Amino acid sequence: MKLAGQNVLVTGADGFIGSHLTELLVRTGCNVTALAQYDSFGHNGWLDDLSEDIRSTIDIQRGDIRDSSFVQRIVAGKQAVFHLAALIAIPYSYLAPQSYVGVNVSGTLNVLEACRNSMVERMVHTSTSEVYGTAQFTPISEEHPLVAQSPYAASKIGADMMVTSYVRSFDLPVVILRPFNTYGPRQSERAVLPSMIRQAIDPECDTIRVGNLTPIRDFNYVADIAEAFVAASTVDSIEYGMPYNAGSGDGVNIGEAAKLICDICGTNKPIEDEDSRYRPAHSEVFELLADAAKFRQSTNWLSRVELRHGLTETISWWRQQSESSNLRRDKDMMY
Repeated sequence: MKLAGQNVLVTGADGFIGSHLTELLVRTGCNVTALAQYDSFGHNGWLDDLSEDIRSTIDIQRGDIRDSSFVQRIVAGKQAVFHLAALIAIPYSYLAPQSYVGVNVSGTLNVLEACRNSMVERMVHTSTSEVYGTAQFTPISEEHPLVAQSPYAASKIGADMMVTSYVRSFDLPVVILRPFNTYGPRQSERAVLPSMIRQAIDPECDTIRVGNLTPIRDFNYVADIAEAFVAASTVDSIEYGMPYNAGSGDGVNIGEAAKLICDICGTNKPIEDEDSRYRPAHSEVFELLADAAKFRQSTNWLSRVELRHGLTETISWWRQQSESSNLRRDKDMMY
């Protein structure tokens, strides 16, 4: 399948990975419709931060994937659909699990049904490495058992199973892409790396406070993961309804990542673990390390950006955000 000149839809385009994927698809030559979560302030999330030459070419639709009629309308006429819209904040899933089922499971069902009705040529569904839980063996292949250690993980397992059922029941051409931990510019501070970066560069923070320092993660730069979505949407040698891991196979624990961030930022702030930042006792996932051989063999995709380089780029972006914020604050104080 060739993407250039195709009509494509990105759900969750206003988010972290979605905005990077949207930008890449525009540069690839696609006619992109981007779904942004509706709000009463007229915001389009990170799509508002894209350069004008990119943003001006995008058909931004504001709505909600829980509205099946709306989803039917925006899917109609598309050759490819990239489904990234989801509730993803793990801590909030402990507080509002039903909302995760509504968005992640029922919302995915709406997208699947719309793709079926519109005879979409290919859909790429976003899974997550969190569905594996703490590793029972490493590196984690797609044959690893699914173990929900949070309501978020459970909702994503449900969504993945809904995809598989539609492939088996209706021959729907859907690829399940399972990215491991992704980082980079535009990521929310709720995630561990940007949280540490912000504290490292903030002169008002004397320490860098994190949760558990021992969990191991397979961190992948967002540009690489955006390329993985494109690869999943184009190659013929890929199996529908089966998951594909996208990761580097390199692991680093949170404490090591914190030290690397401090080194790049040139700070010697102490790193402290804070009880309030820990997950519930039986919910922590202690090791996520990808075996992405199956995806690599099917697509030739690799996670190429080395962690230090990716963090350097991310820290530079955060510094720019901090400077812009200070500039806005200074201007406000003038009046």
